Amino acid sequence: MNRTLAEKVLSRASGRDARVGDLVIVPVSRVMVHDSVIDAVMAGLRDLGKERIWDTSRVCVFVDHAAPAPTPVVADSHRVLREWVREQEIPTFYDAGEGVCHQIMVEEGYCEPGTVIVGSDSHSNSYGAVGAFGAGMGATDIAVALALGRTWLRVPESIKVTFTGTLRKGITMKDAIMRVVREIGTDGARYACVEFHGVGDLPQGDRITLAGMTTEMGAKAGLVVGTPEAPDWLFPDRGATYANEVTIDLTTLEPQIAVPPRVDQVVDVSAAIGQPVDVVFLGSCTNGRLVDMRQAVAVLRGRRIAPQVRLEVVPSSRRQMEDAMADGTLLALSSAGAVIGSSGCGPCLGRTGGVLAGNEICLSTANRNYKGRMGSPDAAIYIGSPYVAAVAALTGVIDDPRPYLEASDAEFDELVARRRAERPGRGAASVRSGDRSRELILAAARSGPAVEIDD
Repeated sequence: MNRTLAEKVLSRASGRDARVGDLVIVPVSRVMVHDSVIDAVMAGLRDLGKERIWDTSRVCVFVDHAAPAPTPVVADSHRVLREWVREQEIPTFYDAGEGVCHQIMVEEGYCEPGTVIVGSDSHSNSYGAVGAFGAGMGATDIAVALALGRTWLRVPESIKVTFTGTLRKGITMKDAIMRVVREIGTDGARYACVEFHGVGDLPQGDRITLAGMTTEMGAKAGLVVGTPEAPDWLFPDRGATYANEVTIDLTTLEPQIAVPPRVDQVVDVSAAIGQPVDVVFLGSCTNGRLVDMRQAVAVLRGRRIAPQVRLEVVPSSRRQMEDAMADGTLLALSSAGAVIGSSGCGPCLGRTGGVLAGNEICLSTANRNYKGRMGSPDAAIYIGSPYVAAVAALTGVIDDPRPYLEASDAEFDELVARRRAERPGRGAASVRSGDRSRELILAAARSGPAVEIDD
């Protein structure tokens, strides 16, 4: 019987012929823990009677979810975490400002293809970007993995997603994965492994976007097939059995928008044109990388954002932030009026800077839009690509980004003015502090590769 990628990985890890539905005990190559659940994880270790974790070299600890600490209570929790890291002598510790755990786990090479990694976060599926079976678990299971170096899993059934064709300008793999969520739904892949075919040669960031958002379909894991990091054995067998198969033609794909309050309530952007927004968030483990920030700059073209809109930019890691500083991308965003946050989760989960007020409307490049996700339960969150986010920041409304990318300067300014005029009155126009000349803003936007976007 031919095997899926999940069956192959779990068979190799468990040392047996593991098939869908089997319960297996497997060693973990890494355990990822972050600040949001560390108190419960430490309590779990105490309940197990374990003073020391099994292998400090295999544990990665992050302060990213509520960072920098927004309250004294959170600051105390961070202090306890730092003391625990020191006592345990854990060498791999990333404190506040270093970035989102998932971005760093992949970016810094902690995810070994073909191995099992467990994390204290539901988006640990992201590690499938390089062929690792990443799975999010609760605090108790994470404590057991820290104590024993192994965990248990039920071998999941698999869903095959095949991408064909080529993306057009202004369309991204964020649009592609949102289309997949639209097809499968939030429960359609519950405890399944989603296999992505036809995109193994994509840039690593795009693969993180794909694998990470399998969580929004209820998946246990998401695996990209045929990545550059994959060893020869890490491919599904021809003729493997899948619970479902979905094919997405990238050539005909339109920009996608998730309408609140469900991430699977996805429509073509044409169905949401003119929807006003108050806040735009560019960041998260899904879309906080240099290429995402460059895409936003390509749309802004040296112009200021709409007066009544706030643009919050949070790079997904210090490396991504410093690369964006070095090539002028962050200067271009700041000159456009963006607030630049320290690398981390930012306002994505509503625990630190930039949370939403009641009745505010946000366009986010993150991965979730349920009520209360980014602050007030009375706020509304739309999800889109960095291109769509930049247009919303520029005009104050949701729109198709492609005309802005193709227009001449005169056509561009006319289009922006028309959309801003159509926007209903909301919020208040902000006065710019230390205003710079238009020439400097244009220079920042056009410096180096910041506007050279390879679609």
